[in-house]
Amino acid sequence: METQAADIPGNAKPALTLDEKQLLAEATLKDYAIQAQPHDYYRAMRKGDPVHFDEKLGSWLVSRHEDILAVQADPITFSVNMGYHTQQARGMREEFQEILERDGGGYFPDAIMSDPPYHTRIRKLMENAFTAHRVKELEPRIRDAVVELLEQVADKGSADAVKDIAVPLTIRVIVEQLGLDHGMEAKITRWSAAVVAQISSMQNRETMVENAAQICELQNYLISKMRQRESQPSEDMISDIVHAQIKMPDGSVETLNFEEAVSLVRALLIAGNDTTATAIGNLFLLLATRPDVVRLLQESVDDDRRLTRFVEELLRVEPPVRALSRMTSCETVLGGTTIPAHAHMLLVYGSGNDQEEVFPDPRKFDMDRPNLGRHVSFGGGVHRCVGLALARMEVKVMAREIARRMDNIKLAIAVEDIRYLPTVATRTIEHLPITFTRRVG
Repeated sequence: METQAADIPGNAKPALTLDEKQLLAEATLKDYAIQAQPHDYYRAMRKGDPVHFDEKLGSWLVSRHEDILAVQADPITFSVNMGYHTQQARGMREEFQEILERDGGGYFPDAIMSDPPYHTRIRKLMENAFTAHRVKELEPRIRDAVVELLEQVADKGSADAVKDIAVPLTIRVIVEQLGLDHGMEAKITRWSAAVVAQISSMQNRETMVENAAQICELQNYLISKMRQRESQPSEDMISDIVHAQIKMPDGSVETLNFEEAVSLVRALLIAGNDTTATAIGNLFLLLATRPDVVRLLQESVDDDRRLTRFVEELLRVEPPVRALSRMTSCETVLGGTTIPAHAHMLLVYGSGNDQEEVFPDPRKFDMDRPNLGRHVSFGGGVHRCVGLALARMEVKVMAREIARRMDNIKLAIAVEDIRYLPTVATRTIEHLPITFTRRVG
């Protein structure tokens, strides 16, 4: 499929190297090797074909920062509802839906992954669960959980930073906030992987059926908890969602129907632990491989403002969400490329955050960037991540307590042996064995 790459504003279009030409001609984001080490592919797209059609994936990859912002600013032309739901169980959606309807209490489309004006109502009702007061109240309890997890491993000298620290923390936080049962780490990990797999573009039929069974188990569990909260509300996010209300200008009261509520609680559980755990895994990887990042963290640990900037640069350098879906509602032009109607797209946040014209020397970890807040790791526009304050706070607390308790963090495996979850949606480390010493003084 032919495209017309737009020039970088104010500059001549840069010449591609032979390797970059080969990447554009042959590589695909569906390839695990590209998912694990994507930056050369991202750079080739930005230089030579910034809105690139990945034929093996069947998606247009939006690689430049300015084009990602343009898509996020126009939720009607670039539909989240169409993009997300056509990506779900791609090529097998009908069978996936049938399994959920038969065994999982129903098929509940993700209400938050919708378009205005419907999305506007859903977003306002969902925000009941993320008041500033609730998030601020959480910080001492999150710190206690972080300290407990780090103290469990601090004297052992080794751990799996993902399985022993990142995942248990984020699951513990979201379980407490939703009001779920404790001791469910293994189940929630399985459920999260199954939900993320539906937008991974990496499933075959066998794995789709296995993942659908996991999602059925998840939904049946959540539905039971939600039915309890209908009659016995508690101080938790499930109750907030089940009983959410907003008063309209005409005096009427809007609520969520039960199907919408199930989809939102499911989204809170998965997004509330999966992407934040990914961010914490990325934090450990940088601390284990980049002395410059260790130094900056140690210098910032007692300066709240500097620590906040450290977290923002971490999220820019290694965004936990790799790419999210859109679909064109009509033929349109983006970045000089004509895209047909009903074309599937992926906004590649990792590429936008790595663009040299926006973030000079993008692989440098630079907390003093004047435009640090321009990263796109939380999305943008009407679909900006609703839980971003909680995610930032969890990562910030973890970074502070690591700096206070751990030293000499090193990888226990070679960098090339790190395995990532096979998905186009996130860049999630599966296991991260590390060694370390307890910090003294």
